[in-house]
Amino acid sequence: MRRRDLPEARHRPPLQHAERHHAPPHGVLRGDRAETGVSAADPLPTTRRFRVYRYKRGDPGWRFDPFEVPVGPRTTVLDALRWIQLHRDRTLALRHSCFHASCGTCGMQVNGREALACVTLANPLGSTITVEPLANIPVLTDLVVDMGQVFARFPDEIGTVRMSEKPSRASPPDGIDTYERFEDCIECGLCLSACPVSATSDAYVGPAALAAAQRLLEEPRGVDPERILDWAGDPAGAWRCHAAFECTEACPSNVRPAERIMALRGALAAGRRTVATVTPG
Repeated sequence: MRRRDLPEARHRPPLQHAERHHAPPHGVLRGDRAETGVSAADPLPTTRRFRVYRYKRGDPGWRFDPFEVPVGPRTTVLDALRWIQLHRDRTLALRHSCFHASCGTCGMQVNGREALACVTLANPLGSTITVEPLANIPVLTDLVVDMGQVFARFPDEIGTVRMSEKPSRASPPDGIDTYERFEDCIECGLCLSACPVSATSDAYVGPAALAAAQRLLEEPRGVDPERILDWAGDPAGAWRCHAAFECTEACPSNVRPAERIMALRGALAAGRRTVATVTPG
């Protein structure tokens, strides 16, 4: 598992010269030089040097491989990685699906910052662009991490939706001052990668799981709030957070997990579930 050092993680500067955009119809549908997102109407592409993290099971260690990639004004980091797959190294492994920041599968680190590759433009990032898998999550191969480790941290009360089941009717947000849907979470793992506590503690459940727990307190949908509070009050739960707010900064969907953790702490304190049982680690 790749760890991020705590001093680097806390209050880091924003991704230098990064630019996020609302993705246009993707090149796969446009049919014009789709591999890099460059169309015939664009200015001539420039070349950017990509340093891509590589690791295959059985390798003695990880490494960075360099690639020179043509980049236009609309080329995203994901476009560039797909170009590398098509033209330089078909063994490069990564996940992607939607191309417009709704599925969360292309989360990775770009120049040391968490980002969704499909909506991060490559051209403004400088002459050399370093791409790495998310931190604090086991790496399976290259840029692919084991998201099962992320989902396993969520409280059991969240449950799953099966195709054979009829969806239950959502509870109205009566009495909720700020109705922010946790359903906006795209399960990308960026918050866990950015979290400095997750870099030092395998036991910590992480910001996404705690935000989900607080969401259940807002709108329980039949879940016993006391069970949620018992789960969140564990020493590896809400009190383990150091309030660095890196998770909120990294979140691409405005879930604001750090604020939700603070609200969860308020609920725990109101129920006298305090930090007294928490041991340092």
